[in-house]
Amino acid sequence: MSGSQEAGPPPNPEEFSTLFDVYEIQRDGDKVLYVGDPTPHSDELERKLWKFFDSHGYKIRFQRGYSGDDVQFSRGEFVLIAEPQSSDSGGGIPRTNLLLFVMTTFSTLLAGAVFWYQVPLTEHPLRVFEAWPFVVAIMGVLGVHELGHYVMSRYHGVDASLPYFIPVPTIIGSLGAVIKIKGRIPNRKALFDIGVAGPLAGLIATFIVTAIGLHLDPLAVQEPAQAAGDEPVVLFNHPPLLELIARVVGASGQLENRVVHPVVFGGWVGMLVTLLNMLPVGQLDGGHIVRAMFGERHRTISTLVPGALFGLAVYVFVTSSWRSMTIWILWGIFAIGLAYAGPVTPIEDAKIDRKRFVLGIVTFVLAALCFTPIPIEIVDAAELAA
Repeated sequence: MSGSQEAGPPPNPEEFSTLFDVYEIQRDGDKVLYVGDPTPHSDELERKLWKFFDSHGYKIRFQRGYSGDDVQFSRGEFVLIAEPQSSDSGGGIPRTNLLLFVMTTFSTLLAGAVFWYQVPLTEHPLRVFEAWPFVVAIMGVLGVHELGHYVMSRYHGVDASLPYFIPVPTIIGSLGAVIKIKGRIPNRKALFDIGVAGPLAGLIATFIVTAIGLHLDPLAVQEPAQAAGDEPVVLFNHPPLLELIARVVGASGQLENRVVHPVVFGGWVGMLVTLLNMLPVGQLDGGHIVRAMFGERHRTISTLVPGALFGLAVYVFVTSSWRSMTIWILWGIFAIGLAYAGPVTPIEDAKIDRKRFVLGIVTFVLAALCFTPIPIEIVDAAELAA
């Protein structure tokens, strides 16, 4: 585990003068700011400095310029920022995280009540709380996924924020959740562990949520709503993993007429989130894992992802409709930006062990079981009845 060394006095600049020539030292709270010039021809500057400061109990950032409460340095100056490892834990209430969590809980509750439980909120506003199982399912699979990343980040001594939930008034009520990695990733082992922890934790939560939901009867309002009228019906097609879970828990019959309890949809969301996050590109979870498994060879894999997504969109357009291809077009465009930005580069670039490599393959196989070419489909009611 990185960063386990207790922080002592900040290192003397003379101890690393062959790497970084310091001409000024300032303090900003518990941060020590070394201002100077990198020694010429120090190709492994950051790696060597990181190992040196880590052995003294400090984490570092290397940047141009600095802006603090009482200290300012121009963009023309090189600043090495050293901070005690113990300061990672921070303190106080994470107000932004808490506010977004409350807002997302409310938006998910509202989405569940309106779209799934079909509560007449104008007449009975307090009945909105009937949708609490839907909220627990959605927030559970999203939150556990991100907490997997957070816990493993802390384990490896990497500074990371708590999850930020994203409230959006959609049929889900959220666009998901993210954590912010603030510190550098020490090595490929840590990069792999942090990347893989989210999908695996999220899939465990997804299995539990789906299994529970499959043993709950559909709501009384669901079947009449699907059968009524001539308006288009939104279908959420079943990925193989959903059908596999149904077989394992002895509830395959629940999927036959396409009407399931809203909690099952929480599991469906978990599968879609896992699939999209496991795309092997950029700083998605799959991008982290591929970078850790294959090193610089990840670039070849990443460049193929946008084309594969656009090709999938064409296939869906030919076999279904233009409305069903939209998700892959959007993610193809998104993948171009992710591929251009590139993945996280760890400080140490030694290969991971065989056990982690095998676990990476298993995780991609599990993600593949979350795939269906047309996750969301809009069909006419008459077509569905036929």
